Amino acid sequence: MNRIRKYIENFFRGNERTVKAKKHILYSLFLKGVSIAVGLAFVPLILNYLDAERYGIWLTLSSILAWFSFFDIGLGNGLRNRFAEALANNNHRLARTYVSTTYAILGIVFLIVILIFIFINPFLNWQKILNTSAVGQQELGGVALIVFIFFILRFFFKLIGTILLADQRPAINNAFGPLGNLLALIFIYILTKTSDGSLINLALVLSAVPVIVLAIATIYFFSKDYRMYLPSIEYVDLSKSRDLLSLGFKFFYFQLVGVVFFSTTNFFIAHFSNNETVAAYNIAFKYFFIINMGFSIILVPFWSAVTDAYSKGDFIWLKNSLKKLNLLSILMVVLLVMAFSFRSYVFHAWIGDKLVIPRNLSFVILLYLIQQVLIAPFSTFINGFGKLHLGVYVNTVKLILFLPLVYLLGDIYGAVGIVLSMLLIQLPSLIIESVQVFKLINNNAYGIWNK
Repeated sequence: MNRIRKYIENFFRGNERTVKAKKHILYSLFLKGVSIAVGLAFVPLILNYLDAERYGIWLTLSSILAWFSFFDIGLGNGLRNRFAEALANNNHRLARTYVSTTYAILGIVFLIVILIFIFINPFLNWQKILNTSAVGQQELGGVALIVFIFFILRFFFKLIGTILLADQRPAINNAFGPLGNLLALIFIYILTKTSDGSLINLALVLSAVPVIVLAIATIYFFSKDYRMYLPSIEYVDLSKSRDLLSLGFKFFYFQLVGVVFFSTTNFFIAHFSNNETVAAYNIAFKYFFIINMGFSIILVPFWSAVTDAYSKGDFIWLKNSLKKLNLLSILMVVLLVMAFSFRSYVFHAWIGDKLVIPRNLSFVILLYLIQQVLIAPFSTFINGFGKLHLGVYVNTVKLILFLPLVYLLGDIYGAVGIVLSMLLIQLPSLIIESVQVFKLINNNAYGIWNK
């Protein structure tokens, strides 16, 4: 027992920045488990409240709105880096200026977007868009309006999470989602006992509750921990918007490229193979991706920690942290290989004999996710540095080459060729990002490597 206690005490010793990251990693892993459990409980409960048709409508409408998930054009990530830099330099006035300016810009943009949607919504044929006649046009229009407005409001209020991330407190930010979902789950359970199935009621609960949680968190943190950074018209400086938008748009561009790659995969697999292979790909990918997801939770606190260390010139911490994260990525590779070895047993227990997942498809997915694990620490560091100019050029080239490569390899190897094309497209990033990070942490990055 004493040995365990000593191990725990030693684990939470060391550089303050590292200890903070370790604590939030453990909290985040726990919260992820809660989130998964709540997510699993949602499905039977909603199916019990709605019929399968209406549940399908809800899922389709939600997936359409997912395309608007980058509506802040990267301003959130821009604020994350600039706020962290200001904190590192103890420039509290500048930090408040960045916060106030971001809230002002997004507030104006989102208000305009909401007003435009309110105007055009009555003219949209939601029955045709969602391919259904089971629900009336008026009800679908009301659901769409509720979901869209609260979806946009969530963007605005989740800026408090961005500030927490910049302050290296990701676990608190990660708690908002599970808390909102848990409350929504309770309200839906009450609905199942007190009312008949209604898309309007479901939309109100699932859309409004997470926003209310974020709004309460915003009021709480700006009245307590971040009182000195409370948004104020007096601190709005539109001259800072160029700095925020310049950095934010690069993050936005990276996210957009990622969406193009990953959202088209199912389409291309269906085109060059069949829908059964699409199902096989998704099941195999989800199985292996559990390890990548765990690694990403570990990496989250390091983004803003890197920003803090780089702003303070703490290159020793940067080098030590990168070394440890690279060693950890090797461990993740070993876990992925082990997962590949046990895949047939897991697939059989999971889906039985309903679907055959080809070995060669699983193997290229494994290779692709190994590549993503190896590149992840370098991507995290580059995000923390905010040195994204080179990445913009690299991603543009990848975007240009992606479609021809997909058609070439997809035509020859089918689904395996699609995944192989994603692997080959990402290979230059592994090389270029690692070189850039080593240049930056050794303080000898010049020209485009330092932009």
